[in-house]
Amino acid sequence: MVKLLVGHKGSGKTKMMVDLANTDVAEKSGSIIFIIKDDRLKHELNYNIRMIVMDEYEYVSNIERYTGFIYGILSSNHDIEEIFIDSILKHADITLGDLPAFLRELQDISESANIDFIVSLSADLDELDASVRQYEIIN
Repeated sequence: MVKLLVGHKGSGKTKMMVDLANTDVAEKSGSIIFIIKDDRLKHELNYNIRMIVMDEYEYVSNIERYTGFIYGILSSNHDIEEIFIDSILKHADITLGDLPAFLRELQDISESANIDFIVSLSADLDELDASVRQYEIIN
């Protein structure tokens, strides 16, 4: 399943994601991955959550590479239950126009690998295409 947190910068999306991840790590038996642009959350996330800092992967620069990167994460760890992606529009060269295709790809991965994705977007709900609004919005 793909779930979205939507709102402009400063609306509390990252805090909500951190709280969700920290709660879920205690309840789930599999791994939780938290993908973020920089390492500013290293002291806020539970130590059992694998934080991936995208600034360290400068060549992941578009949707195709980002999707391939996610497949690489999955191939190295077969017990992943959730992947949090904070502020996807700040990673690589991903725009609002790219979101429908990207989220469709995440939904396909979710269904085939039985993984939940929680993705935050710095945008207002009315800015999003109808195909993006079909996903569960949790804030």
